[in-house]
Amino acid sequence: MLVAIEDKLVNAWKDFFLNEPNVTITEADITQIRCDAVVSPANSFGFMDGGLDYALSERFGWDLEKKLQKQIKDLPEGELLVGQTILMETGDKDVPFLISAPTMRIPTNFNIDTSINAYLAMKAILIRATSDERISSVAIPGLCTGVGRMQPMIAARQMFQAYKEIILGQRMNFTTFGEAQKYHWNINPQGMIWTH
Repeated sequence: MLVAIEDKLVNAWKDFFLNEPNVTITEADITQIRCDAVVSPANSFGFMDGGLDYALSERFGWDLEKKLQKQIKDLPEGELLVGQTILMETGDKDVPFLISAPTMRIPTNFNIDTSINAYLAMKAILIRATSDERISSVAIPGLCTGVGRMQPMIAARQMFQAYKEIILGQRMNFTTFGEAQKYHWNINPQGMIWTH
């Protein structure tokens, strides 16, 4: 389920997901939703003290941030890359799991709106959720639309593209670099492919 309190984001999701029977779009406070897992769109180092993550820390307890940071430090890379996830138990009966899916390496709004980070994070979320039999419902916020300041329509487009690939099985099949470049540009038309 896609959950937000902002009208622009809810309407943008409807433009893409309205006819998808397995997706519900809910205008509500994501910290009050009952589901199997809620998504934390944090950062690569597990700081959960700002934006939506602050609200999630308040909801589940601040020890969750410490546990997440320890798991991240124990990774071979020492960070959770954009496009990767960690699944954690929350100890909460209404929302037993949290999926940490970074939308940025560090908390910043620099260059996030021109990135494809919402697409990469959404792909990782869907891969994680569909590979775990304990998860049948996931509450997903607007990826990159908070601190990252990505326009709701672009975030919705990126999230839907990931959904089409992972859930609907519409795999990429590029035969030329030009096809790959066009596909990438369509994910975020505000992003630059060449700088010279």
